[in-house]
Amino acid sequence: MMARVTASLRAAIFVVTLLSAAGSSEHDLFLEFCGQWRHGKGPLSLDISVSQGCAGISVTANESSLSVKGSITAECQRTDVIPLDRSGFGSQGDADFCLLWEPLLDQIMLKVGGRTLILCPPSSPAEKCCTDLSQGLNYPEASYGIVNGRIRTDHISHKTMMGYNFTGLTTGCKVLCDQANETYVEGFQGTKHPCALRSEGAMSRSFTGQTFTNVKWDKQESSTTVYIPPSMGLATKRASAVSVTFYKNNSLFEAGYNEVKLLRDVVEITVGNEVIANLSEPIKIVFKHDVISRKHKRRCVSWDTRKDPLKVNWLVDGCETVKNGDQNTQCLCDHLTYFSVLVQLEPGPVRHLLPLTVITSVGCAASFFSCIAVMAFFCRNRRRSKEQSVAIHLGLALSLAFLSLLFFFTGVLVSADGNVCTWVGAMLHYALLSSLTWMGIEVFNTFWLVYMVFRPSPRPAVWYLIGFAFPVVPVVVLAAVGDIYGVLEIANADDVSEPYHMCWMKITEPKALLAHCLTTMTLLAVLVLSGIIMLFLVYRQIRCRDEWKQNRVAFFSIWGLSCLFGTTWGLTFLKFDPLADFILFLSCFLNSFQGFFLMLRFCMLDWIRKQADRSVLSRTSSGSAKQHMLQPSEKS
Repeated sequence: MMARVTASLRAAIFVVTLLSAAGSSEHDLFLEFCGQWRHGKGPLSLDISVSQGCAGISVTANESSLSVKGSITAECQRTDVIPLDRSGFGSQGDADFCLLWEPLLDQIMLKVGGRTLILCPPSSPAEKCCTDLSQGLNYPEASYGIVNGRIRTDHISHKTMMGYNFTGLTTGCKVLCDQANETYVEGFQGTKHPCALRSEGAMSRSFTGQTFTNVKWDKQESSTTVYIPPSMGLATKRASAVSVTFYKNNSLFEAGYNEVKLLRDVVEITVGNEVIANLSEPIKIVFKHDVISRKHKRRCVSWDTRKDPLKVNWLVDGCETVKNGDQNTQCLCDHLTYFSVLVQLEPGPVRHLLPLTVITSVGCAASFFSCIAVMAFFCRNRRRSKEQSVAIHLGLALSLAFLSLLFFFTGVLVSADGNVCTWVGAMLHYALLSSLTWMGIEVFNTFWLVYMVFRPSPRPAVWYLIGFAFPVVPVVVLAAVGDIYGVLEIANADDVSEPYHMCWMKITEPKALLAHCLTTMTLLAVLVLSGIIMLFLVYRQIRCRDEWKQNRVAFFSIWGLSCLFGTTWGLTFLKFDPLADFILFLSCFLNSFQGFFLMLRFCMLDWIRKQADRSVLSRTSSGSAKQHMLQPSEKS
């Protein structure tokens, strides 16, 4: 009797489940499963094994590996074991992760250890979608595994489990597409997820070109048009079909980018499984979008899926940007992949970042050793020289050496744990302010030598107090305010997926940007303006002297004074098109090699002094152009 009742209850529950499933018109548009991976201290890896079908998916974890395995995709097949860098996992033994499955796009994305990994990239819509994933039988508890497992905001278990199973149901993709176009859901980053739209065209050697336009989205006019040129037919190895897929509002394409913003529209162009590049006639893609201000640069980009399939790598290579007003951008591209438009935010991406980084590193290394040589030179000759300018030269050389050393290692120290980067950023800011202050002291000292000949100049102790103690004040105040110094990410315009990180002020934040303008930029503007004025006054004062007629002395005097006065930093304010790249490289070269140029100046002037008439230059100090060039004419 009891067995009959139990069987009847099971049958009733089964019938109710079927009826509720059949009567429901709502399907899950995505699965978001999150938790913490409790791992060990050894090497870590990601084990991926996904295939076509709708049997289900499992997420498991142990001491060294996080695994995503199952059969739920329409087209994607991937089997791989990927080593993971421990630098993004911290030292606590628990790493946050989230797995997102979107059946409409056949897309699987995993966020773990601060990285966003694309296990299955977006693809064209299929006929059948695997959705409505429900929790199946869980794995047992363990010392290592998944803690605080949850589906969206619903917690499954707070215990440490070896893993979780999810089973799915097959549903028509058109049903999901209609539901997605009518429903706003709380997606992976809070965006709307409509289905992708695909169009196909026959391809052959006699192909004459074809235009594809996406249909209306959200009752708005079409926003993207693609023209496939006749050269595509000649580039294909066999008769096939060209597929153009339009994506919209897919947060995956923007994963990991903060300094640039991607348009809502992304276009994928494929021809079977063929790799087509270097077309003789480019593909023309016209994006119609909202008004983009002229101060925000936009560039056509394509996703390089070969460099790192796990990351979205937007590159400008192979695409030309044509701007047709504030609401229209045309892209001319010579290959097939995903295409879109990146819009520059503030601060904008830096072009030629790699060569600029190399120049800066080499220049800082050369400047550091040059400044050490300058300090050794002046210390050796200080007893024989009574000139007080030597103390100022020593202070400038010391501050520049410290600045060059910190700037050289900032790209390495940025990956250090704890608050190391915060301290390095504060010290780098201090070194820069100190160097600029010493250049300002050089300007003031020159003014004193030229116009206050019969008055004694301030003692060296006063200069040391100003040059080294004064910059401490703003740095300490900013450090006390907090959240000013830290990691600064500089976007690479040539490859936005490979930004440069350094320890500096967080100028992407309004508070740090204001502090940067009030301290660094203000001091820099005052220095450059006063330096230019003093250069003009010095030139007017010494242009009629006999020694000025010697071209070598004149050149090294003005060039050396330009370095001492910091006027080369004025190039920072002159980065305007069409010479922006040239000025950027020139500024980078002159400022990073500034210590080297100072050493060269002092060495050359010392050599000139020794070669000149002893009776004329006997009263000049070794290595000092100002005492020689700025002394009274009757002593010359």
